[in-house]
Amino acid sequence: MLIIILVLVAAVALIALPQLWVTNTIEKHAMERPDLPGTGGEFARHVLDGMKLHHVKVETTELGNHYDPEARAVRLEPRFYSGRSVSAVAIAAHEVGHAMQHAVELPMFERRLRIAKQAQALTWVAQACLWSAPIFIILNKGVTALVLNIAGFAIVGLLSFAVQVLTLPVEFDASFKRAMPLLKDGRFLGQRDLGAARELLNAAAYTYVAALIRSLITIPLAGRGMRL
Repeated sequence: MLIIILVLVAAVALIALPQLWVTNTIEKHAMERPDLPGTGGEFARHVLDGMKLHHVKVETTELGNHYDPEARAVRLEPRFYSGRSVSAVAIAAHEVGHAMQHAVELPMFERRLRIAKQAQALTWVAQACLWSAPIFIILNKGVTALVLNIAGFAIVGLLSFAVQVLTLPVEFDASFKRAMPLLKDGRFLGQRDLGAARELLNAAAYTYVAALIRSLITIPLAGRGMRL
């Protein structure tokens, strides 16, 4: 029981601390900068047009900054779409990096996209196991209910781990092989701001490292539960 508690505490820390780091870093560099030549949205549009990716849309969203491969759209929160700050430009560059990956059919990007879709279907199986467990408890089938619970949690844990393993190199590629060169060559940020942009991209990238570790350490919980 103590081991389970310690693992859960570690998992919570791996959720909270990296997210706190990236949030603080974004806020630190989110000050409006009238000297910058454009907003995050304008930077994204400028770069995409320069790469002949006119079909990729740049839109605002309330669902967090992301690239939508189905709609082929870079989506930025309003303050980053309209904001003229280092954070806005760096975040836009990262999401444009994903659009670039999609455009060149980067194998790791395509693989991650394919596995994520398959994982959604398997998640329904896991949820079915978890939902049906109470029925077996009512029918006095305690062992069956336990097995279904463990199976459900194990499927979710393994799927999360698999997706995170595939996500990590995709995010690092978007940040450091694509976004940083864009920022250096795009003439939107001066030399003194590139360090701040790298700091922000580092913080964002390592949230995915934390997510991978978190998913790894929570998988054994199901197996431990089987022995309890």
